[in-house]
Amino acid sequence: MNLRRTTLVAACVASAALASAAYVLGASPAPVRMATVGAAVSMDQAVRMVEQRYHARVVKAQAEQDNGRTVYLLRLLNDSGRVWTVRVDAASGSVL
Repeated sequence: MNLRRTTLVAACVASAALASAAYVLGASPAPVRMATVGAAVSMDQAVRMVEQRYHARVVKAQAEQDNGRTVYLLRLLNDSGRVWTVRVDAASGSVL
């Protein structure tokens, strides 16, 4: 692995760690509370579900409205450094 790639990977891992810490510490609790009102699946439940399903860590979580329904956007990071986004329907808990 060359120095440029090593630096990039280190920066991504550090950024993911900071984002994860911000989520765990509740850096933005207001949007989470607003998005989970009336939801069958809380954001915390969705996070636990996708972390177990994909064997990865959620490094960013946010809620958005999609055609009148709440959808959780969860960014994951696995041990090999792969990052991807999963969408979870808040009403049903299904991965979209």
